[in-house]
Amino acid sequence: MQHAPAARPSPAPVCRLPPGTTTRPLPAGATASHHAATGPLLAAALAAVLALTASACVGGGRGTEGPFGPVPPTAQSPAVLPSAELPPVLTRGQARAALVGADDLGEAWEPTRGAATWRDELLKATAERPDCRRLLDVLYTEELFGTGAATAPRATAALDDVDGGAQLHYRVTSYRAVDLDRTLAWLGTLPDTCGRFEARDAHGATRDVRVADLTLPEAGDDRRGLRVTVGDPAPDDGEEPRADTRTDTGTDTGTDTGTDTGDGVLTVDLVAVRVGDDAISLTNGTLGTPADAATRTSVEVGADRLTEARRQGRAQV
Repeated sequence: MQHAPAARPSPAPVCRLPPGTTTRPLPAGATASHHAATGPLLAAALAAVLALTASACVGGGRGTEGPFGPVPPTAQSPAVLPSAELPPVLTRGQARAALVGADDLGEAWEPTRGAATWRDELLKATAERPDCRRLLDVLYTEELFGTGAATAPRATAALDDVDGGAQLHYRVTSYRAVDLDRTLAWLGTLPDTCGRFEARDAHGATRDVRVADLTLPEAGDDRRGLRVTVGDPAPDDGEEPRADTRTDTGTDTGTDTGTDTGDGVLTVDLVAVRVGDDAISLTNGTLGTPADAATRTSVEVGADRLTEARRQGRAQV
């Protein structure tokens, strides 16, 4: 039977004294006085040399290996490591270049003079179903993609239609494409889960809320739109929520979402368009008939400008 060879111990490092150093006794011809004078000095020097040599021997002989194995390399600071969490974002200048302005929407539009009063009166409310409650929160705060620092908008614009009383808020946000798509997919579920529901404000007053799909022009990599109407509670007519109700912004004649769009009923278009790792989100709300052309133009012009801003940003890298 063959036996495995015994493990060979690592050869101990050979420690040599520095050149010219010796531990041999003094020659016989050395005088006692000379030995007495130099003995203490030589002993002290020899002790120091031996201490240094022994220290070097204990430290090991090969590479960085010490008595307890190889010394691990120094860890790199996390501050200088590339982050895979978030994609590169647009500069604020590039994001501002992707905004729409009053000149894009027509003569009736101008920079906003302040938040519309219907935001507090009709949108500051809650609902029993979580998705419907979240929708109301989004309409009120306009934080569609989240409230953290990572999802803060890179640029914003707010415009008023002085003739029709509409107000349009527009944002450009940079985030991970997978998370942007998750939000767009959630928007797509709302006509089914929140086709019609009851909202209640802080004073206990109830509102009838209806949610319908909004057909958008082909723009960006993905898009989703909703038309939400908020009004006084309607009589119980036995009508079921109409999840298949669809609004087409290709015309400018107004639409039927199953709710009267006369005075006192708020209609808000909620839209999101993704372009790579950036997204446009907008709300276009009014107490009258919605200006479909404003929503459509904002989507088309805004997506084109965002695409161009991203292209220029890559060219500058």
